[in-house]
Amino acid sequence: MNSKQSKQTKSSTVGHFANTITRRDFLRLGLVATGAIVASKVAPVFAGRGTVTRYPLRIPPGASPYNNFALSAASGSVDLGGGRYSSVLAYNSYFPGPTFRANMGDEASINFTNGLSESTSVHWHGMIVPSEADGQPQDLVAPGASYSYHFPIIQRACLNWYHPHPHMETGKQVVLGLAGAFIINDAEEAALGLPSGAYEIPLIVRDVNFNSAGNIIYNPTSSGYLAKNPMVNGTRDPYLNVDTALYRFRVLNGASARLFKLALSNGALFNLIGNDGGLLETAVKVSQIEFSPGERLDLLVDFRGLPVGTTVTLQDLSAGWNLLEFRVTRQVSDNSTIPTALSTITKLSNPVTTRLFSFDGMTRINGKEYDMDRIDFQVPFGTTELWRFTTNGNAPHPVHIHGASFQVQSRTGGRGVLFPWERGWKDTVLLNDRETVDILIRFDGYQGRYLMHCHKLEHEDHGMMTNFEVV
Repeated sequence: MNSKQSKQTKSSTVGHFANTITRRDFLRLGLVATGAIVASKVAPVFAGRGTVTRYPLRIPPGASPYNNFALSAASGSVDLGGGRYSSVLAYNSYFPGPTFRANMGDEASINFTNGLSESTSVHWHGMIVPSEADGQPQDLVAPGASYSYHFPIIQRACLNWYHPHPHMETGKQVVLGLAGAFIINDAEEAALGLPSGAYEIPLIVRDVNFNSAGNIIYNPTSSGYLAKNPMVNGTRDPYLNVDTALYRFRVLNGASARLFKLALSNGALFNLIGNDGGLLETAVKVSQIEFSPGERLDLLVDFRGLPVGTTVTLQDLSAGWNLLEFRVTRQVSDNSTIPTALSTITKLSNPVTTRLFSFDGMTRINGKEYDMDRIDFQVPFGTTELWRFTTNGNAPHPVHIHGASFQVQSRTGGRGVLFPWERGWKDTVLLNDRETVDILIRFDGYQGRYLMHCHKLEHEDHGMMTNFEVV
């Protein structure tokens, strides 16, 4: 499909469960009904709740991204817990999709088939890949068509993820279910003896709305898709049986627009060991972590010393939600240690130029709405630059850059500090109102066309995105 065809507004009918609005409607509703739910029939599942029945946390199946691994996207129906079925969009019939795991130096080879009724793509969020494998809006896969994604894995150990990236349809397709984790391992990480196997668990946290039939719906407001119900790994009201052991949770904020502020109900501290771009230099103990759509966390949680029968809840302090209940069900002996020194990270320095980016309203970067046929700037390959992000309102803006990881240097105004989970390497950073965030970035993977955009998907879909070219 060429860019002119890709640019056309696509049909938004994915079965009977996809509620969509046009861009004009989106902006009009922002003026007359800010904060109101567009669709009228939303099940307020958490309102006035008494005892909550919880269901086993779904653990997505593992997969190896080699030898033309067959990946498909199609509509389907899944059990969200306790026999409560919903129509969804799914990768390989799984919601979320399979968790890919590969090693640094491997060659990924994935043959994707689009079983949807509309065009889509697969973007490998956080992966450093050639632009033709990046799943950008110009490179959509038509209904019934296939595309082979091939790329070497050239980066350090980290948690990435994959999701669609069609212009004006990304939010809907992600909310309805198209997302999955992609874990990279390397020798440096392996030498640390971190929890693995049953003690290493990916957690995709997000929010969701339902219609009166119990199906997931996409009904964003002018503030984005801020839904009424939490979900982890596609499970409503989940619990996880745990041993008296040290666990590693690989956490992704897979929401379209919502920030989560994580904490443990017993006041225990998280051992933060990594973020978007992999391991930090040293482990940090923190009691609360706020992260935005697209950001990832690598957390160690210690259940040793807790009596069997204890429950601890992963909470979202912002919404007052209990996201996931941990139930200590088995006594085991675990003598593993929590490493302090984790990784050596070479600091970027001496930027040759400074670029200024203003995230304006809900639809523009530097005053311009996205145009697939326009390259807004060029970046020299292998050169360190300072990029400065500001906003003229309507934050939060989780700023995501394709094609390279970056190092956050400073935040002035607003919250005024850098947080422990913003150290090391990042590909998404949270920009709030009245804040200026500086990053250092160097593109040394590939030349070609890449994207920068707000990862609040409603902002992205409505124009807060820019093409640039690494030359």
